[in-house]
Amino acid sequence: MELQKLNGHSKEDGFDGLDALAEHEEFLPQKTGVKKETRFTDFEGKTSFGMSVFNLSNAIMGSGILGLAFAMSNTGIILFLMLLVSIAILSAYSIHLLLISAGVVGIRAYEQLGNRAFGAPGKMVAACIITIHNIGAMSSYLFIVKSELPLVILAFLGKQANTGEWFLNGNYLIMIVSALVILPLALMKHLGYLGYTSGFSLSCMVFFLIAVIYKKFNTLCPLEEEYHNMTRIAHTHTAINGTDDFCEAKLFTVNSQTAYTVPILAFAFVCHPEVLPIYTELRDATKKRMQSVANVSVMAMFIMYLLTALFGYLTFYGAVESELLHTYSRVGKLDVLVLCVRVAVLMAVTLTVPVVLFPIRRALLQILFPEKPFSWFVHGGIAFCLIFVVNLLVIFVPSIRDIFGLIGATSAPCLIFILPGVFYIRIVPEEQEALLSRPKIQAACFAALGFLFMIMSLSFIITDWVTGESRSGGGH
Repeated sequence: MELQKLNGHSKEDGFDGLDALAEHEEFLPQKTGVKKETRFTDFEGKTSFGMSVFNLSNAIMGSGILGLAFAMSNTGIILFLMLLVSIAILSAYSIHLLLISAGVVGIRAYEQLGNRAFGAPGKMVAACIITIHNIGAMSSYLFIVKSELPLVILAFLGKQANTGEWFLNGNYLIMIVSALVILPLALMKHLGYLGYTSGFSLSCMVFFLIAVIYKKFNTLCPLEEEYHNMTRIAHTHTAINGTDDFCEAKLFTVNSQTAYTVPILAFAFVCHPEVLPIYTELRDATKKRMQSVANVSVMAMFIMYLLTALFGYLTFYGAVESELLHTYSRVGKLDVLVLCVRVAVLMAVTLTVPVVLFPIRRALLQILFPEKPFSWFVHGGIAFCLIFVVNLLVIFVPSIRDIFGLIGATSAPCLIFILPGVFYIRIVPEEQEALLSRPKIQAACFAALGFLFMIMSLSFIITDWVTGESRSGGGH
C-alpha cells in the first residue's frame, strides 16, 4: 500500500482495477500481419509462492554480502542504515515498474519489454546488459570457489601450506564443480525447479549470519599492531578500511572511501533480470502476488545484509577487511566454525550460479532463436557454452576485478534504475497514465538517478585506476 501511495496509485483511484485489466488485456495491440508474441498470461505457472521467494532471494543475495561490514566501517552505523533502507525501497519500486510494464503488454521477458519500448535496438540493448552483468556475477561466484575451496581442502587435510597437488589447484576445482554441480542444475527446464537448491543456498547464508553473530561475542577486539600488520599484506587480498576506529563503533563517519560504498550497496540488490522469469513461473500469477514475492525477498535480504554488516563491523571495527571471511581467518586459521562457514558460503555461491545463468540463456534465446520452439540441444548447449566461457574468464584473467567493476558500474544502474523507468514511460499508454502524470515523472527521475549512479561509480573506478588504490568492497 505504501508503495502504491509512493507512486500516486491507490485503490481509491481505481489503479488496482487497471492493473487487473492489464494482466488480461493488451493496452498496446499487435500490428496487423505481425506474429503475436507469447505472453506470460499464456503460460501456466506451477511454482509456489515460497519457492518463488527462495529463487528471488537467492538472486538478490550475492558475494557482496561479504563486503558489507567493510562498507559500514566507512559510513558509520546510522548512515549505513539510511543508505540500506533507501536502496531497498528503490529496488522494490524498480520491480514495481517492471511488473506494471509487463502487465500492460503481457510480455514475460525483459528483452521483449525492450523490444516493445524501442523495437529491435531496445531488445538487443536489454539482452546485452543482462548477459554482461550476469556473466560478471557468475564469474565473481566462481572466483570465490577458486580462492576458498583450496583453503577448505587444506584445512580438512590438516596441512599448513599448499604443496601443489592437483586437488589443491583452484583452476581444476572450479572445472570439477562446474561439471558436477552447476551444469546439471543449469540443464533444468524451468527456473522454478531450482527453488529447493535456492532454499538450501539461503539456509547456508543464514548459518553464515548466525556464525557472524556468534563470533561477535567470542572474539576479542583486534590489537592495533595487528591492524598495522594487516596493511602490509592488504594488496594480496582486499582493502582495509580508511578509518582508525579500533574497538569503537562509529555511528556516522565520512572518509575517502565513504562515497564508494553507495554503488556497493546499490548493486547488492540487483535481481531484476530474474524477476520476470520468476513471475512467469509463479502459480496463480498476478502483479500483486509477484510484488508480494519481491517485497518479502527484498525485506529478507535487507535483514540479512543489515545483521551481517552490523555484527561483522562490531567484531573487528577499524580492522575489518573488504572480505569478511578473510578477516575471520586472521583470528584463527584452523577455527572449526570458520571452516564450516567457508563450506556454507561455498555451497551458497555455487548453487546461486545456475539461477543467474537462466536469464542469460533467456536473453540469448531471444536474440538468436526468437521463433524456435524449445530444444534440449539448444537449451543444454547454451548452458555449457556459458559455463565454459565463465571458467575461462576465472582461470585466465587474473586482474578481472577492475573489469567486473567497470561492468557493474554500467550494467547494474541500467538494470535497477534506467531500464525499468524508461520502459514504464514508453510502455504504459497515455490513456492510462499521461506523460506528465506524477507516476511517469517519478519514473523519469528514477531513471535520471540511475545515470547519476553510473557517472559516480565510473568516476570512482577511474580514480582507482589512476591512483592505483583499491577501494572496492565487493560486488553483487
